[in-house]
Amino acid sequence: MGQIVGAMQSNVAEAFGSRRKRRRSTDSTDSEEERERTKQQNASPKKKKLLTTTQYIYKALFKEEKNSDVSVMAMDKVWHLHKVYLSQSPYFFTMFNGTWKEAQQNFVHIKILDERITVESLDAVFGSMYSDEIEIEANDVIPVLATATLFHLDGIIDRCAEVMADTINAETAIQYYEAACQYGVISVKKSTFQWFQINLLSIYNKHPNLLRHISIDLMNLLTASHDLYVLQTEFSLYTLLRTWMFLQLHPHYDPEDPVQRAEALKTQERLTNAGVETNTPSMDVAQWTYFTNRMEERSFLATPEGQPYVRVFQRLRTQYLTNHYMDLKIIFNDNIIPKEWLYKHIHSHWDALLRIDHHQEDGNPLHLDDEQFFENCMRCGRLLTEPGYQKWRWTGFNYGMDLILIMDSRRLNIRRHHRHEHERVLSLQTKRKFMIRTTITSINAQRQPVFTQSSDIITLNLEKNEEVTLMVLDPKLVHPLLISINMLLVMPPNQSFKEIVPQSEESNMSAADRPISEIGGNCERSLTPASADDSAVFVASGDSETSTPSTPASARRLPIRYNWVHSDEEALCRDVAC
Repeated sequence: MGQIVGAMQSNVAEAFGSRRKRRRSTDSTDSEEERERTKQQNASPKKKKLLTTTQYIYKALFKEEKNSDVSVMAMDKVWHLHKVYLSQSPYFFTMFNGTWKEAQQNFVHIKILDERITVESLDAVFGSMYSDEIEIEANDVIPVLATATLFHLDGIIDRCAEVMADTINAETAIQYYEAACQYGVISVKKSTFQWFQINLLSIYNKHPNLLRHISIDLMNLLTASHDLYVLQTEFSLYTLLRTWMFLQLHPHYDPEDPVQRAEALKTQERLTNAGVETNTPSMDVAQWTYFTNRMEERSFLATPEGQPYVRVFQRLRTQYLTNHYMDLKIIFNDNIIPKEWLYKHIHSHWDALLRIDHHQEDGNPLHLDDEQFFENCMRCGRLLTEPGYQKWRWTGFNYGMDLILIMDSRRLNIRRHHRHEHERVLSLQTKRKFMIRTTITSINAQRQPVFTQSSDIITLNLEKNEEVTLMVLDPKLVHPLLISINMLLVMPPNQSFKEIVPQSEESNMSAADRPISEIGGNCERSLTPASADDSAVFVASGDSETSTPSTPASARRLPIRYNWVHSDEEALCRDVAC
């Protein structure tokens, strides 16, 4: 019995001991696993990055040129490539799969005729056929576009278009536009042209060496555009065109060259000592001398040198160059535009004024379609750099209406201002009709349009001192803002006479045919505008309504053409109260 009990105790002890061993063993295993997990978590994982298929193909087949079955030579360089990858291009697909002799050869020589294509752009485009991406820098985008166009690679062309659209600025716009026209990239052509419409007058008048590279065809389209932002008035565009034409005629003249600037300064000093008041920056003296020293009676556009520029000046709204005394005097002085055009405009102004004075409805613009409005409207504009209450007017002869623009944080209003203390001809009619369209654009640091708000063409019938809202500003419009106003105050005349440039205006017109032959006709040719910024523009600020604008046509006018000082950005405006 005792033996049996001893054996049972021994078995129980063994069972419990075995259980404790298993438990210790299990606990030990769990601890080791937990320590291993902790060790793995704390240790930095070692990963081996493998080349993707695309990267391997690009490295092995394109860079190392393994297993090449065709050699391509262009611009004295040879690439050892593969027909199966080159055939992604319709250019090479046709070559390798047609009846061309290259289909049976393993060597292809491509003669590059396009001067825009470079060895670097060829290498980039060939490499793109072995990869799923291509890096295009703004400096290389035109050569890559030219190469992609040669090989008909639409994907790369689209990528180039995106890069160009994102990098349009004063330095690149001209090259981008020309490339877009040459290679048929419609989207880039539209975006660059829009950029020119917004920035032509606010940028290129300060960068003559960029201005000179604008082609005659492009300038013709811009001058004709009703969406051109003309800062401040049409006279500003005229002075820009005069500078542009001079720079095109003198390709070696560099107004930014120190030697030529010093020579221009000496010329200006000699003119000043001789009693000739040019009132123009020294950098414009060469331009001033070129046009004022001509002894011919015929206009410059009638000369062989001026003939290529006739159609550009025909697109200019010359009827609005005769709305201010000083502008008209300058136009006669320069003798670029045929006098016949100016006399016709003066006649049409007087005829329209008489019709309005006699309450003739055909003197007011009423039933014009959009095309007629845009072809004949006055183009005015202004740059607003900072928010706040501002008001201004574009001075000149406006057929008896003194129109003031008023801008606050939310609205752009227009008022028919009627105060007799102002030195201007005011219409006595109770109501006056005119047509107007407003466009406001917000621009970024590259002067690219960010957001544009435009109104329809509307007809207003304003009483004296009546004020109405032209536009309620969208919250997306943030400063700086460019404002463009298109107005038509009277019925437009037939301007078919501008299709002819008389060889001699003096011989073709008798004294009886000249409505106001004295205006500017006998003025000294020593007078010239200082710049496009010296257009007849009056800017008002504050709430004053009774002060008189200080304009060049005031009673204290001196023989000097311009006697006011302009700042840099706001040189476009004269800070005088309404």
